Amino acid sequence: MGVTKQQAIENKRSIVAAAEGLFRARGVDAVGLTELTKAAGFTQGGFYNHFKSKDALVAAVMEKAIEQGGQELDAAISASQAAAADPMARQVEWYLSPDHRANIEAGCPLTVFAGDVRRMGKDARETYAKGLAHNFEQLADIVDGVDANDRRKKAVAAFSQMVGAVLLSRAVVDSAPELADEILRDARANLLAAVKGK
Repeated sequence: MGVTKQQAIENKRSIVAAAEGLFRARGVDAVGLTELTKAAGFTQGGFYNHFKSKDALVAAVMEKAIEQGGQELDAAISASQAAAADPMARQVEWYLSPDHRANIEAGCPLTVFAGDVRRMGKDARETYAKGLAHNFEQLADIVDGVDANDRRKKAVAAFSQMVGAVLLSRAVVDSAPELADEILRDARANLLAAVKGK
């Protein structure tokens, strides 16, 4: 009995979801095809019915993660604006929080995959770059500045600082939790002061 078109779509989604979870938790290079297919509930033959290679799967995972991350950023900005709150300040507070640091499984993919992306295939790297550019554009729209060029520079600097702080904080949270908290706390305070113009 053959697989329906809808079932094939669902099977592909299952593989991408399982792969994303493993890639986020352990890194792309640390996850082999045997483990991937087992986690998704498929054989390697079943995997190749959906993807030509691991690189093709990585590209699909990146596309899904970046699209979802962009939608979440857009929704967070809209929610802040609807609540008459400063969207940039709220983004800084969320991004540099212990909750976001701990949420590797569903946190910002731009941070999670920052260390892996340079070793990924061309399609995945391009998707990551587009996602990064989208974040810069969205943040440039909500940060104060004298003109569009100034806002863009501030958005790039702020987001780069946020990503760096989360990466460093995650790197030491198990071995030096106080240092991990200090990194988030000080980066958050510094960025909030800059956002509020103090």
